[in-house]
Amino acid sequence: GYHGSGIEGCGRKMSVTIKSKSDIQKLREAGRIAANALVHAGKVIHPGMTTKQLDKSIHDFIVGCGAVPTFLGYGGFPASACISINDEIIVSVDVGATFNGFVGDTAYTFAVGDISEEAADLLRVTEASLYAAIDAAKVGARLGDVSHTVEEYCGSRGYGIVREYCGHGIGREMHEDPEVPNYGKPGHGMRLMPGMTFCIEPMINGKGDAVRVLGDGWTVVTRSGSLAAHFEHEIAVTQDGPVILTRP
Repeated sequence: GYHGSGIEGCGRKMSVTIKSKSDIQKLREAGRIAANALVHAGKVIHPGMTTKQLDKSIHDFIVGCGAVPTFLGYGGFPASACISINDEIIVSVDVGATFNGFVGDTAYTFAVGDISEEAADLLRVTEASLYAAIDAAKVGARLGDVSHTVEEYCGSRGYGIVREYCGHGIGREMHEDPEVPNYGKPGHGMRLMPGMTFCIEPMINGKGDAVRVLGDGWTVVTRSGSLAAHFEHEIAVTQDGPVILTRP
C-alpha cells in the first residue's frame, strides 16, 4: 500500500500529475462524451442483442462526437467498450473517450429486462458505494479513506470486493498513478491535493471476493458464480470538494 505522504508504492516511484483548471475543463469535456455514450448504451441495450452490436453502437456514438474510443486496441483489446454480462440479467458497460488529448472513463451496470430483488440490491449498493467514496475524496483526506469507504459500505452488507482490479489516476493517459483500490486503511496512503484526477470504480460481487480469468484472456467471472456489478466515475479533487467529471 501507500504510506505517509510518500509517493512510493509497490517498489516504484509514483508520479501523480496535478491538473490545471484548463486540464480539468478538458477532462470534463472528454468525460461528458464518455458519459453520453453510456446514456446512449442505456437507450439501445435490450434483451437479445449481442455484445458486438452494443459495442458497435457505442463506438459509432463516440466517433460521432469527434472523439476516439480509448479502449480500442489498448493492450490489444479488440473493442471500444468493455461489456460484462451476468447471465444476461445485468450488464456492465465501461467506456472511454479520448477528446483533445484527454480521457473520459466511466462505467454503469444496466438492468436488462426484469431483474431479481437480489440483483437490484447489488446494483443499488454498488452505485451508492461509489458516491460515498466520491464524497470521501476531499482535500487533505488520504487515498485509503476513499478505498476504505467502498470496502466498508459493501462489505458490511455482505458483498465481496474484487481485489485484482482497481480505480486509477487519469489525464492524458487512461491509467495514471495512483492506483485506487476498493479496499484500504483509513488514514493511510497519499494525501489528496487539489488538481488530482482519478477514477473510482467499485467492482462488487454478490458473494466472495474471488474472481478468475477465462481462457480468452479478457473475460473475468466470479469464482462463486454470483452476480457482479461495476460503476465508475472520473473525479477531480478541488478546494470546493470532489467534482464528478463524467456527467452526461
